[in-house]
Amino acid sequence: MKKVALVFVVAVIAPSLVLAWLAVRSLSDQQFLLERQRSLLYQGVADSLAKSVLDVLNENQRQFSDKTADLLRRRSAQQLSQTFDAQLRTEWPLAQVGFVVNVAGQLICPSPQDRPEARTFCIDNSRFLMNAEAAEVYWNPKNLNQSLAANNNQQTPVQKSVLKEDSGQVSQGNFGNAGNPAEDKRMAYGNKYNNSRNVIPQQQASSFQQRNYQQQEDIQQQQQASKVSAAEAEFRQLIGEASEGTLARFVDNKLNILFWYRPPGNATVIFGAQLAVSALIDELKPLIEQVEPAFRDEICVALLDDAARPVARSQATFHPASWKRPFVATEIGETLPHWELAVYLLNPKKLSQSANTLRMTLGLLIVILLLAIAIGSWLIVTDLNRQLTLARQKTDFVSNVSHELKTPLTSIRMFSELLAEGRVTDSAKQRSYLGIISAETARLTRLINNVLDFARMERGEKKYSFQDCDVVQLVRETCETFRPHLETNGFKFETHLPEIGLNIQCDRDALAQVLVNLLSNAEKYSGERKDIAVELTEQSTPLPFLELKVLDRGLGVPEHCREKIFEQFYRAHDSLASGIQGSGLGLTLARQIARAHGGEITCEQRPDGGSIFILRLPFKLKPSNP
Repeated sequence: MKKVALVFVVAVIAPSLVLAWLAVRSLSDQQFLLERQRSLLYQGVADSLAKSVLDVLNENQRQFSDKTADLLRRRSAQQLSQTFDAQLRTEWPLAQVGFVVNVAGQLICPSPQDRPEARTFCIDNSRFLMNAEAAEVYWNPKNLNQSLAANNNQQTPVQKSVLKEDSGQVSQGNFGNAGNPAEDKRMAYGNKYNNSRNVIPQQQASSFQQRNYQQQEDIQQQQQASKVSAAEAEFRQLIGEASEGTLARFVDNKLNILFWYRPPGNATVIFGAQLAVSALIDELKPLIEQVEPAFRDEICVALLDDAARPVARSQATFHPASWKRPFVATEIGETLPHWELAVYLLNPKKLSQSANTLRMTLGLLIVILLLAIAIGSWLIVTDLNRQLTLARQKTDFVSNVSHELKTPLTSIRMFSELLAEGRVTDSAKQRSYLGIISAETARLTRLINNVLDFARMERGEKKYSFQDCDVVQLVRETCETFRPHLETNGFKFETHLPEIGLNIQCDRDALAQVLVNLLSNAEKYSGERKDIAVELTEQSTPLPFLELKVLDRGLGVPEHCREKIFEQFYRAHDSLASGIQGSGLGLTLARQIARAHGGEITCEQRPDGGSIFILRLPFKLKPSNP
């Protein structure tokens, strides 16, 4: 038993406890995991919209290039250069100011006297466009790789003086006068500024809790650092040999977005446009408002400018506690520097509630599984203990049956040999010896019948022959058959039976066997007071039934054993230790026969000592074969 228990603990209990501990530990991470899952989902939404915004800007860049090329087809570059601002604003509403600059560094268009917007543009950008000063810009030239390749192959040794840093490479080109090396080294494509983001996504901030303090600081610095950096350079250094591109710069904290285009047939003139940011925002609003229907009740998407102010949002009435603390966010890029696509939770508490619900569900599931494991383990241990007990009982059964067979066979052999050899001539002794042989033979018959009936019942082969039977007559005949044996052994045997017969449907031989087994038990377990009585009565409450009682003055049955004595092989008093004969099957068979007849057999304590075995059978009820 100890070995089995040890194997069970090692194979079942220990792994179950380890898994339970791991499962309980995982409960504390459920909110983090749920936030992580949501962040990945909503980050995908933000990234997709940011890409759509960039696609719109790229499309605007293409439209500007196409519109400029169309104007050049209708007019010469020299004629267009003088009126480019007015014509571009007329045919392309997204343009706020159109400008033209030549390779000599002269700003041809617009004129500061044309209108207030043109005057402001010239004040803000003329020195930068005329290569008179370097400015901090965010730039994204197209065809940059082709431009660099052309510069490397065609430039003079002086023109091939370039600045290299990181993965970028920019040539001074042949636009205007070549700058000196000191000016070239001021280019910020090789001198990037580590600007900080204006927003800190909440989900990224929450992940800091999972790491130590030093790692929190490092990761927080990485999350707050903007991926968009400014470059300090002159206009000619930025465009190089590229045919078109976009650059953005901040003037007095106001964003200026510049598109530029170099005509393929005229490389001496650069046409450009400063975008109307308000018109661009109006163009982007429908894009921001088109959030997938599945997310409309969960999130609000907002386009934030460089000051973290919303310029477009999917929920017009939504106002968070702070626009700088979105759930997740994505930077747009160099065209809109420090602008971000931010996602806000409409109900921030809902995520915590979902995490708590998930935690409670998983916790309850873990408890249920642990309870199931505990109950299953208890059932296994109980069944194992029962099987071990049954194995011991079977061993005792073999010993008891062997003893039961040996004792009567010895008596039968001894007395039969005395009679056969003629050693006993006294007729009284001869009759006594024959009576002993007959009693021992009947005892052997009962034992063998019990074993055979039990085996048939275990295999489900036991059949009953139900027919009308007078129970009073059956009990009287069985008692009278057993009376000589009891009285010979000094027992006082009384019967109390009704005067009239009581007919029921039953198997006569099976009921007789039940009564014989009960009388045999009363005989074996009697002490000094050898008193046995049989009573048969008719009861009517709650339903009509017959009650057969066998009363003795024997050792009695302990209260905790009154149900166990009906189990197979179980004996309240071990025969080998107490000298009481028996196989442990008599009461088992008696209960099985009683239940097959629709009845029951129980045991009670008799007043003043002894036991009462009660057989109850339904009256006027015809049972069926099992």
